[in-house]
Amino acid sequence: MQKNILSYKNSIHFYKQKQLLANLVMIVVVVLWGLSFISIKIAVSEIPPTTMALIRFAIASLLLSILLKKVEPNAKISKTDLPKMAAGGILGITCYFYFENIGVQLSTAVNASLIVTIVPIIAISLDVLFFKSKITPLKLMAVGIALIGTYLSITANGKIEFNSNHFLGNILMICAMVSWALYTLINKSLQGRYSGVCMTTYQTIFGTLCLVPLSILEYSEWRLFSLLAFWHVLFLAIGCSVICYLLYMYVLKHLDVAITTIYLSAVPVIGVVSGQYFLKESVFPIQMIGGLLTILAIVVVNIDIVMQRRNMNCENCNDY
Repeated sequence: MQKNILSYKNSIHFYKQKQLLANLVMIVVVVLWGLSFISIKIAVSEIPPTTMALIRFAIASLLLSILLKKVEPNAKISKTDLPKMAAGGILGITCYFYFENIGVQLSTAVNASLIVTIVPIIAISLDVLFFKSKITPLKLMAVGIALIGTYLSITANGKIEFNSNHFLGNILMICAMVSWALYTLINKSLQGRYSGVCMTTYQTIFGTLCLVPLSILEYSEWRLFSLLAFWHVLFLAIGCSVICYLLYMYVLKHLDVAITTIYLSAVPVIGVVSGQYFLKESVFPIQMIGGLLTILAIVVVNIDIVMQRRNMNCENCNDY
């Protein structure tokens, strides 16, 4: 009896340690992804945006290929899934980073950080449209709050300036977020058939190949760039595209998706703070309010998810 109690206590202690480690790892991921906007802004000041993305993901593709060969030497993609895998790479790598890098170049790291908050809301909206997910009053309220928040985040001092480069950059950032949401939905349809490392490797390779012709269009802008710009590209490739992904995969095994989503809503906060501190970028109070409203919308969605799970658990209990 005492042995069983001791074993139970040890397992609880081990579980708590794993939970604590997962939370600490998630904080590292959030900080690195938050700082990525600074690196993008610095890198695209010297390297054309699409060319910068190509260099970044060529490095990431090489590292991920080596990793996949080590952990899953026999990993293969079914011919029937190749179109989806390619579409995921084009949306999640080519389109997303094409729009994001140009968006950050035209706008600011602060604005880009604020706009990132709309990703979960776009994903929820598309999930309802394409996968017929259940729409609840809380989800509707969250989408409404997010729309108001997005409007405030992309404006300049509360006014939309259509001729402003910042406005165009903000719109491109929204296009990037839509691309990422569609990429997420494609991956949802592939889940269970391939590991995360396998999917990311193949999609990164597909996306990188499609960046090549877009990069060639920037040929006239190609110049030698500084070591500082190269280090920022290296940080984006290794830190944000490879290491952060692997850490995030670890976190997903030990933390609930709702918790990780709330953590991810802190990415724009770090982006805003670092943009103000390192790049001396300004942000209007009304834009901050917009960002906070969108984060509120994400919290509302997570409350809805938790409530739905509790209701399902109660129904299952009643069945017995």
